[in-house]
Amino acid sequence: MRAYLRLHLAEGIGAVTFKKLTEAFGSVAAAAAAGPGRWRQVEGVGPKKIEALGEVTDELIDAELEQAHQRDATILCLEDEAYPAALKTIHDPPPVLYVLGRLRDTDAVAMGVVGSRRCTIYGAEQGERFGQLLGRAGFTVVSGGARGIDTAAHRGALAAGGRTVAVMGCGLATFYPAENAKLFQRIVDEDAGAIVSEIPMGRAVESRNFPKRNRIISGLALGVLIVEAAKRSGSLITAREANEQGRAVFALPGRVDSPLSFGTNALIRDGVTLVQNLDDILDQLGDVGEKMAIAEAPDAAIPAGLTDSEQQLITALGAGERSLDELVRATDIPSGPAASALTMLVLKGLVVQRPGNVFARKRRGKR
Repeated sequence: MRAYLRLHLAEGIGAVTFKKLTEAFGSVAAAAAAGPGRWRQVEGVGPKKIEALGEVTDELIDAELEQAHQRDATILCLEDEAYPAALKTIHDPPPVLYVLGRLRDTDAVAMGVVGSRRCTIYGAEQGERFGQLLGRAGFTVVSGGARGIDTAAHRGALAAGGRTVAVMGCGLATFYPAENAKLFQRIVDEDAGAIVSEIPMGRAVESRNFPKRNRIISGLALGVLIVEAAKRSGSLITAREANEQGRAVFALPGRVDSPLSFGTNALIRDGVTLVQNLDDILDQLGDVGEKMAIAEAPDAAIPAGLTDSEQQLITALGAGERSLDELVRATDIPSGPAASALTMLVLKGLVVQRPGNVFARKRRGKR
């Protein structure tokens, strides 16, 4: 760990240069101990990086370890068994990963959900909706902890009783953005996921760090869903990273006249899978999608967060499929409000509408 930190804490030594140093000297320990004369022989390691490497002292490493201890953060290096296996497979995995909370083996079955910070109401609703759908299906929802879509996705996963991982663009000594501090602490306190970063503990927020962290979001996941994105959105960087990493890429369609939908609609035009519900994601994941399908018994627990009308209707559907008229008689809900509530249940992935205005609870069997 100290050898990893000796390289990692040097300013300008990112994942690619770290990999070059390790490959040049055969191991992290050998690279850390090589010294200026040998470092300069490595391609891409110039005077500034050599100077930065020389400035990392034992005292600086001790301070980093102590800061992590005080914050109750775990430091994982590439050689640790607890380091996420999926992340090791990307071209430039972070040599060091800081973790608040706990990563589980089951977090390997994850889906990234990202989108615009300045999102529309529609975007926020869909971000939370898909966070819930994925969380309820057993996926860990991975996002960037930012305002807007990211926040909605994290909250949706928690509302469904699922797990979520937030990838930070700064060190874990502080939370960013500050208004999400309670959300991040809830993830940790409820053992509902983790807050992770590749950036040394005390490093502040810098705009250059956010594009780099996007590769971690996609690297931790089986695929990435882009909910809302403008023409030059950072979310499109995540989509590109996911594609290069061999992950699935999904996009939610938006209004053709909304600037925040230009990016997602362009992705769909260029061949990315259009997503309207959870089925669209599961169908593209092959065996994993089938295994993650929700198997619900007729008396399965009703999910939290439903309106009174939605709860009554989904309870009435527990006995089997029914027409709208039958549901109106069974619940005493007027036909107009009943139809609206059923539409919301369909959008939430809890109910399926069949020909003849017939509705049924959605039950997925493992095939």
